[in-house]
Amino acid sequence: MSTALAIKGDSQILAAEALMRQHDQVDCPLTHRFTNGMYIRQIFMPKGTLVASKIHKTQHPFVILRGRVSVRNRDQWEVFTAGHIGITEPGSHRLLYIYEDTVWVTFHPNPDNLTDVDELEKQIIEFHEPPQLPCPLPLPQ
Repeated sequence: MSTALAIKGDSQILAAEALMRQHDQVDCPLTHRFTNGMYIRQIFMPKGTLVASKIHKTQHPFVILRGRVSVRNRDQWEVFTAGHIGITEPGSHRLLYIYEDTVWVTFHPNPDNLTDVDELEKQIIEFHEPPQLPCPLPLPQ
């Protein structure tokens, strides 16, 4: 998927991301794990934060291990809680509001058994720069 397509489909999320970059950033630590043929990526997101996801190139499963989060995909909000299992589709770009400390884990095929995270990210994440003009985006209640 090209960035141009992502911008067209997710302009409000990209605009929110641009606005968020103008403020202090919250640390959301990543943990990387590797098994034969699999890359496992875990992120911790603290309560009260607004997080913009990466734009995903691949279809892959995810699991919410802990917490409660509102997730905006394109034009709707959904609430996910611990135990939720889902599938990320190529081109997905999400905005997340974190109600409780949340641990989100994704699972990615890694047939070459790479352990260089930068190289893996080139395969699974679409590089993008958010636009400079933010637009209003209602947050979940």
